[in-house]
Amino acid sequence: MTDQIRGLARGEADVPLSILDLATVSEGGTATDALRTSTELVRHAERWGYHRYWVAEHHGMPSVASSSPAVLIAHLAAHSESIRLGSGGVMLPNHPPLIVAEQFATLHALHPGRIDLGLGRAPGTDPATASAMRRGDADAFPEEVAALAAFLDGEAPGGLQSYPLNADRPPIWLLGSSGFSAQLAGLLGLPFAFAHHFSAENTEPALDLYRSTFRPSRWLDRPYAMIGVSAVAADSSEQALRLSRTLALAMLRLRRGRPSPIPSPEEAEAYPYSDVELTFVDGYLRNVVKGTGAEVRAGLAALRERTQADELMITTGVYGGANRIRSYELIAEAHKLKAPGDA
Repeated sequence: MTDQIRGLARGEADVPLSILDLATVSEGGTATDALRTSTELVRHAERWGYHRYWVAEHHGMPSVASSSPAVLIAHLAAHSESIRLGSGGVMLPNHPPLIVAEQFATLHALHPGRIDLGLGRAPGTDPATASAMRRGDADAFPEEVAALAAFLDGEAPGGLQSYPLNADRPPIWLLGSSGFSAQLAGLLGLPFAFAHHFSAENTEPALDLYRSTFRPSRWLDRPYAMIGVSAVAADSSEQALRLSRTLALAMLRLRRGRPSPIPSPEEAEAYPYSDVELTFVDGYLRNVVKGTGAEVRAGLAALRERTQADELMITTGVYGGANRIRSYELIAEAHKLKAPGDA
């Protein structure tokens, strides 16, 4: 198993902790504000001892500024030194495999040993936006993953080749929120990242399926499962809950087909929720690990014990860049994370 895939636990954390960033846009803010926060956060994350920093591909969402992962990864890599960077993920049916291979081979050549390529098969958007991207067939995802890997490995059929061609390539991860990608990752012997933060009821069945179908490959000798977790830490439990509600309202609006930037805590408190909406919000908040740094640490430990995940990837999409940065800082402090090279 390569060190690029298998991270080492830092400090007192029993598994590596990583970050999933959507470059969240808050109400009253701009995409520029969100991306500046991401640039600041990646520097802090590296210093605090987080293992990876991934960005997600979404389209047509006013709350997300990470619509182009390869561009954002290049920017973040230029503003950091050692933290692993990657896509969580590139939605492969939106792009020709050759283009993705060229983008990530270039990133790997610029930043050897620091780049991960996470792949998903969902559109990351609504049907109308997906149609505007001339999106491919999600049923062809296994074939497209194979084609992308062949380009990166210099093994494409028919004399085709993507460039640059490197001596090695970024690790390929499969992402998912159901059993399809879990089983495919297992059969291909690839690391698997599951979206627990929005499909919590499927987490354990998907991980069981991944582990039971896993076949060792030249990339991985045993299963390696990471789960994405929505977590919010603040200086008090009450403040963490208040911030969590800003994300819950944003998710409610998204489900209602009315996506918006992340609302302020005041807007979330004043919103006139119906009984059905309150049920949704309460259910959503049950899957957010929230509280003080110590409380979040305990919640993450319980989740890891239940799922036996090899790595936890934390996403904190609440209102306000300063609130997001503070949350990751408190979680790092509670876990006593250490940056590589620290004594």
